[in-house]
Amino acid sequence: MDHFLKKIVNLCKRRGFVFPSSEIYGGFESCYDYGFLGTLLINNIKQEWWKSMTQYRDDVVGLDASILMAPQVWKASGHLTAGFSDALVECKKCHHRFRLDYLSENKCPDCGGELTPEKKFNLMMKTFVGSAENEAAVTFLRGETCQGIYMNYRSLRDSLRLKVPFGIAQIGKAFRNEISPRYFIFKTREFEQMEMQYFVSPQPEKKDQWFNYWKEERLNWYLGLGVKKENLRFRKHAEDELAHYAQKALDLEYKFPWGWDEIEGIHDRGDWDLSNHSRHSGQDLSYLDPQTNERFIPHVIETSAGVARSFLVFMAEAYTEIEGGRTVTTKSNKEKEVFLSFDPRLAPIKIAILPLSKKEPLVNLAREIQKKLRQNWMTQYDQSSSIGRRYRRQDEIGTPYCLTVDFDSLEDKKVTVRSRDTMQQERIEISQLVDFFRKKMNSAEN
Repeated sequence: MDHFLKKIVNLCKRRGFVFPSSEIYGGFESCYDYGFLGTLLINNIKQEWWKSMTQYRDDVVGLDASILMAPQVWKASGHLTAGFSDALVECKKCHHRFRLDYLSENKCPDCGGELTPEKKFNLMMKTFVGSAENEAAVTFLRGETCQGIYMNYRSLRDSLRLKVPFGIAQIGKAFRNEISPRYFIFKTREFEQMEMQYFVSPQPEKKDQWFNYWKEERLNWYLGLGVKKENLRFRKHAEDELAHYAQKALDLEYKFPWGWDEIEGIHDRGDWDLSNHSRHSGQDLSYLDPQTNERFIPHVIETSAGVARSFLVFMAEAYTEIEGGRTVTTKSNKEKEVFLSFDPRLAPIKIAILPLSKKEPLVNLAREIQKKLRQNWMTQYDQSSSIGRRYRRQDEIGTPYCLTVDFDSLEDKKVTVRSRDTMQQERIEISQLVDFFRKKMNSAEN
């Protein structure tokens, strides 16, 4: 594992962002649990995506479809054929299995043994519905969330009186029986997607217009949340690597510690999905354009982002080490300080409340301030150790602002607010704190 990635993994474990699943039983391969801070960060990422897709737009609506669907869905979508399979090889000596496209040479990377000829391995996870485990009860955990959108396309279109072009957005879990999970939470068998399917006219010029539009929109979303432009790029899929449903595809890639890798896909899916579901179900999924009186099966421009991959992107961008330290009030350790420079919208904790003393008058005042602030923002109270150590703890989890309550606060009704990024301190009246932080948080959003 890359040295920088190890630092992120260790920080995630030590500070309660991410834990191995079932750890007391030795863990369960490629499965992870998100602790309190990790859950807050994940929820903030999803909230920002959801707002950008639905709250700030008139042409995209939301959905939460079932994970379990009729098995005919996956037959019609092509997920039960070779189109949704990986090439699997196995070492004849140690019997470890690998994805063929991950190997740089034709021998086992673990023991050097000879590999078997490749065979196709379907990625769908089979399960059973009901009390009898027979073929009649077989279905699958969804391999992608977008099929739930196609199942509900007509119902949402009709109930909300939507007109093409329009989009349907969804955040949800998907499952793939990956042969080679890798890079911590980057590639796992259980994962969460933030997907949007935008239904458009089949006219090529209109499709290209929307494809390019969503390409720029998705790039700007990451840039707007603090990702450096030099760490992002688009990679066009070659004809021989296009998915079975795609007419055109781009990967938005991030420069991870191990190299460039995909964080989001922008796909022209054509009318593959709606046409196939219309044919297999016998239902009419066409659309009648009220302006041109033209009837057609809408084509789809898809944006598909991984929640965990976005988590890793924002964590890698935010992770900063300062040699020699930067907190001048900390005397015991001046070797290195770590802080996470999250955009305030993503930061798990927005404001830390730090009374300078454990004496009751200060504690009571600090608790009163926290009670007022927590109505609007996620806060954390910390009264243990020196103020410098507490600053460092908050810096390490990415808290944008620390609020110190001192003995002068009892008299002048003011507190000291410290900025994580600039380390500047301001003396703010307690009665003005809500307005002060609202301006700070709003300026970050704008």
